[in-house]
Amino acid sequence: MSDLLYGEIENDLRASVRDVLGDKAPWTAVLAATEKDEPYDADLWRAVAGQLGCAGLPVPEDLGGAGATWRETAVVMEELGRSAAPVPFLTSSVVATAALLAAGERDLLARLAAGERIAVPAVPFSTGPGDATETVRVEDGTLTGEVTSVADGLAADVLLVPAGGALWAVDAADAGRTAVTSLDMTRRLADITLSGAPARRVAEGETAVRTALLTGAAMLASEQLGLAERCLDDTVAYVKTRYQFGRPVGSYQGLKHRLADLWTSVTQARAVARHAASCVAAGDEDTPVAVAVAQAHCSAVAVKAAEECVQMHGGTGFTWEHPAHLYLKRAKADSIALGTPDRHRAALAALVDLPPA
Repeated sequence: MSDLLYGEIENDLRASVRDVLGDKAPWTAVLAATEKDEPYDADLWRAVAGQLGCAGLPVPEDLGGAGATWRETAVVMEELGRSAAPVPFLTSSVVATAALLAAGERDLLARLAAGERIAVPAVPFSTGPGDATETVRVEDGTLTGEVTSVADGLAADVLLVPAGGALWAVDAADAGRTAVTSLDMTRRLADITLSGAPARRVAEGETAVRTALLTGAAMLASEQLGLAERCLDDTVAYVKTRYQFGRPVGSYQGLKHRLADLWTSVTQARAVARHAASCVAAGDEDTPVAVAVAQAHCSAVAVKAAEECVQMHGGTGFTWEHPAHLYLKRAKADSIALGTPDRHRAALAALVDLPPA
């Protein structure tokens, strides 16, 4: 069993990231960003990716990275989940970076680690580890085809496209990109069209893509954990100060029970998310099992926590001027990202040889 406790370095990293997000991404700024045309908050991205160096945490030091592990990256994901920050960290600094690490790519990886470029995997955001990903064909070193619902597709400088049993890098300027109406406006989707786009092969086979999606699903569980913790904290703080009939609403037994159940679920989510992150960091052979467990559990917990946040805030929780809807939309979108909970439960059953129901 992996060590689930946070180390001193992880706690220091969390404090630094939380300070930056508190300064540059309060919920009012996040809400304002959803009403703009920009695909992400460029100033916030420079602070997180460049100044703090979070984009290069798992990248070796000789490529300009921090030489840390995916555990530290998971801590950053928790904090980004708490704020629903509109930055392409999951897609570029996790999934794309994991693919390039698995492929042994160096030049592009170094630029991602420095925060100079944003790379995005050109696969539908709902694609889970092991799912079919190819909808593009290769013709004489160029790519033609369409990929729908690509997360952060509008933010990308480089697209990593699975095609012809390999992984290819395409300059995003050579692709057609159409914005898609997204439930979560802090992580926007786009349809990608390639019409003879010049491409560079970065990896043979499907290993890099599978590794990237598995790593992304593990890190997504940490984002869902952070989001659930934020919803629980905000809700507890509110019911302590909101009075009805001369007493705090949090003193009523019905709400106490609901919050106690939610606290238990969040605590369990922390355990499975931390275990998944540790398995990925260590290259443990049980990583697919740990990731399937984490995603099957954390997706539902994040949605439940966001729903309770909305409901227990009463009338104000349903308004546009309250952050609860940001968390609910992020939780709902995350619940179908990189594989639904049902898909991960089915994968888990196959991994541990459970017969189908």
